[in-house]
Order: sequence, then structure tokens, then C-alpha cells
Amino acid sequence: MAHDTAILDIGSGKMTVLVGERGVNSTITVNGMGASEYDGFMDGQWINPDGAVRAMLSAIESAENVAGEKITALYVGVPGEFTSVVCKELSLSFPKRRKVRPADVFALMDSGDDFDERVYEVINIQPVYYTLDNDRRVLRPEGTASAGLGGVLSYVLAETGFTDFVREALKAAGITKVEFVSSALAEALLLFTEEQRDGTAVLIDVGYLTSSVAVVRGDGLLSLASFSMGGGHLAGDLATALGLTFREAENLKRKIMLSIAVSDNDIYEIEGKGGIKTLSAALVNDIALHRVTLIAKAVKKCLSLAEYEYPDYIPYSLTGGGIAFMRGAKDVLAKELDRTVEVISPRMPQVNKPDMSSAWGLMDLAIRTEAPKKKGFFAKLFGK
Repeated sequence: MAHDTAILDIGSGKMTVLVGERGVNSTITVNGMGASEYDGFMDGQWINPDGAVRAMLSAIESAENVAGEKITALYVGVPGEFTSVVCKELSLSFPKRRKVRPADVFALMDSGDDFDERVYEVINIQPVYYTLDNDRRVLRPEGTASAGLGGVLSYVLAETGFTDFVREALKAAGITKVEFVSSALAEALLLFTEEQRDGTAVLIDVGYLTSSVAVVRGDGLLSLASFSMGGGHLAGDLATALGLTFREAENLKRKIMLSIAVSDNDIYEIEGKGGIKTLSAALVNDIALHRVTLIAKAVKKCLSLAEYEYPDYIPYSLTGGGIAFMRGAKDVLAKELDRTVEVISPRMPQVNKPDMSSAWGLMDLAIRTEAPKKKGFFAKLFGK
């Protein structure tokens, strides 16, 4: 597996492992895949730590069996609930005007890396933008003549409690070479074009039990906030209010259409124990509307925490498997947030679904990280 790259995507309801390589025309060829459902995490805590470990090992073993190779190194996506983003405005002066070197970029990054290593592990350092003399803003300063180098850099920090737990768990699979990557950053770099990021983008990832909201500019995150609510809570609402099993509630959730007006005579039908169950569409939609509205309010609160201003005309982008598939959910978000909301997914054949954004974003970023490391050049732009 010398040319393959492996990633572990830790979702709030499922662990996914992909093994692959860069294909033709910048596509990704997946040679192995494994997935395992588990209890997830909420409020920055594993619901069942032992179950989380078992799910990791099961997904790894499945991916190895499909790929026919042993995974020895793994890129692990760190969910938003276990990360923080800090942006810093930094600058360096040169003794004389000269071309900016890669070492200058690294020195600028290091100048802002003063975080408590007992609490946080710096997993990504990305430029929002660099500045040269005369206040010129660029994203690629190397080779440009300047009297100094400055800019706004985005530091993504992972909680050491999380990284220590995952490293220890992976030892059981014989994996000791582990690199941590921000899942939100990986998604943003895959889903948005460079032009979109230059103008600032907002990414709302609603998952199963947790969700995150990222404000993206350049190659970095301006802000990242998370909350413990997602599509699983909606299924729980339906199960509790309608006396359904959780599986029945999940099946019902897939049928909901918030995009149309329903009458008292409209119904949803689901197959359950004892046969077909008939449910009032108006009641089901009211339950779903309430939960999606709560999610929208949580998104609004996350955006209010962003310290940097961003254009009020840009649309918000919705991804993740929590509610993006529900017809009309994005319209409810748009109404509550007073902004156009668009569903976004990877622009790749066969994986252009919003619930694939995190795993494929990690795969794309990990492969891009590998290439500079092999050349010994600019690994730090996408790594630690």
C-alpha cells in the first residue's frame, strides 16, 4: 500500500475508513472502505467510549479486507466538537527587500504557535491571507519580492483528550503513525472553489447527533462552532411523539416533505411491526418543522460568535447527512437565517451526496498532504 492513503472519518453516528489514491483528472480512486455505526458523541464526550473503540477497529479491519492490505498510517478527521479555531494577525520583517522563501512562511506560522500543549494540539495552520509590503494580499507569497511577510493565519486546535484517546485506540490495530486533520477544514477545501473561499463562504454541516458551522476565507477557517443537535434528534422527536420505534422514525424521516403545504387529509405511510402505519402528514411536518427550526436557531447562534465580518449577500451552504436530504429543510433554514441556503456535496462522480462531504474531504486533503511530504516541501501548509 505504498501509494495509498488511509483516512478515518469520525462522524457522530458512524466511523468510516477509506483507503485510496489520486486518480485521473484529480479524481479519487478508493481501493478499500469500511464503516461501523456506534453511539457517537455529544457535548464533547463519547457516549460509549468502549463502543467507539470497537467501531474504529471494525471499520479499519473492513477497509483492510477490501483493500487487501494492512493500514500502517492513518489520517484522522477531528470533528468540530473537539476543535477550536484561533485566527492571528502576524508579521515578520526582513533585513532587506528580497524574495519570500518557504522558510519565511514556516517562521510566520511558528511565531503564532504559542498554545498550551497540555490542552491543545495544533493540527492545521492555514492562511486566511498573507500580506506583503504595500499591504498587498496574496495566498501564495513564495517567490514574491517584499520587505517582510505578514498575514492572518488560522490555527485549528484539537483537544488533547480526544487525540490521546484516538491514538491509544489505534494502537490496538497496530497503527502508530497518526496525523490529525480538521474535518471542517477538509470539507471546506473540497466543497468550495478557491474563488468562493476568497469571497468568504459559510458551511453548515448538520450531522446525526452534532453539527458544526464554519466561516471560511482563503485556505483557512475564520471561525468554527458546534452544537449537539442533528438528524438523530429529529428521529427521536418522531419516535417519542408518535409512539414509533427508532427504526420506524428513521424511515418516516426520509419521507418528510417540508417543501409542500399539507392538509388534514394528507398522510405518510411507513412499514412497521404489524403492517403499514398511517400517520397525519400535518402532525409529522409540524414535529419536523419544530426541530429544523431549533437547528436553525443554533446555527444562528454559532454565526453570531464569529469575530470577523463577512458579506451579507453570500449564500449559506448545507451539507452532512442530518437534514440535507429532507425536502424543504433548507428552505426552513433559509427563512430562519434570512439568507439563501444551498445544499452542497462533493463534485465527484458517484459520491456527490452531502453525507459524503466529510469523508471525501478528508481523503482529498490527506492525498494533497502526502504529495508535499514526499517532496519535502510545504508539508506544513496542510499538516502540523
